[in-house]
Amino acid sequence: MSTAERAAADDGELERLRAEVRDLRARARVRPLISQAQGILQERYALPDGESAFALMQRASQRYNVKLRTLADALVTAPRPDGSDALWFPRRVREAEPDLTFTRAHRSGSGSRSAVLKAVLRTTLAVTGTDMGNVQLPDPARGGLRIEQHTGLTAEFVDFFAHVGEDGTSCAQAARDVAQVTVRDVESDPVFSEPARLAILAAGSRACHSVPLMTASGLCVGMVSAHLDQPLNGLTTAQIKALDTVGGQAGRWLAWHDRTVVRPGAPARPRPRRPRNKAAPVLSP
Repeated sequence: MSTAERAAADDGELERLRAEVRDLRARARVRPLISQAQGILQERYALPDGESAFALMQRASQRYNVKLRTLADALVTAPRPDGSDALWFPRRVREAEPDLTFTRAHRSGSGSRSAVLKAVLRTTLAVTGTDMGNVQLPDPARGGLRIEQHTGLTAEFVDFFAHVGEDGTSCAQAARDVAQVTVRDVESDPVFSEPARLAILAAGSRACHSVPLMTASGLCVGMVSAHLDQPLNGLTTAQIKALDTVGGQAGRWLAWHDRTVVRPGAPARPRPRRPRNKAAPVLSP
């Protein structure tokens, strides 16, 4: 094997190991959330062990095509039933779906959070004139924010910022202040911790802009950030206004999604029912 061939083989092995590490980190991040959901189900249904609870979540995830992490998130964040109620959400009020005037891609009534978040990201990138960005949602297991949608970013960037805490990044500041934050030059802006700065620069981002997704009451329920490959002089008043519209409408939609219907003709969120005659419990959305 020539020197060039050995170098290529080493590079390939290094990238394989990096991908394996990223996968292990991703599994480690979601594991506490799933473990917490397992405990809730085990207590709720008097299941014999955590493995039985996990099997129940897996069946529901496969049957209704819901990501296991999304299902665990719902179980952890939703309030438990009152007393002996068989349903988890017996008094949930079904409200009208908020309008999303910034996109026509989302079909009203579909209840698809993924489609809305993709539209939020797509619109934000169009307004800011870039093709790099991500959407984050609150992480119920660890606090802070976690990446839910992304495009144009390196695998290393997504791995590094898969979860962010309450400081050290522009998105953390935007979430804390519930206000848009513009970073004109990543190299010099003091908002970033040094590891975060280096990770952003390595991904080819030289400027960024973060927009909180907020409810009508001013609660931040998500974040969308655009990354640009050149330093930024600033956004125009029209751009800021357009992003305010995106952030406000998306935030109200997410709040609606969390308390009402997920899809037409179906109950609001996963409804675990008590097993009858010791039959296996059923999680149904």
